[in-house]
Amino acid sequence: MHKDEAKGAAKDIKGSLKEAAGKATGDDRLAAEGAADRVEGKVQKGVGALKDAARDVLKH
Repeated sequence: MHKDEAKGAAKDIKGSLKEAAGKATGDDRLAAEGAADRVEGKVQKGVGALKDAARDVLKH
């Protein structure tokens, strides 16, 4: 697992928590920030996966 995958997963989880808290309290701004964090985390996880795949291809 590449470090970007781990960081992305953490951002995704953090975003989910922020989004849920925003929805629970009616804070639309917090919910939107949480959704944005989730997207950013998913992108970062994808970048990490691509780096891992590229590294595996270059090894062989």
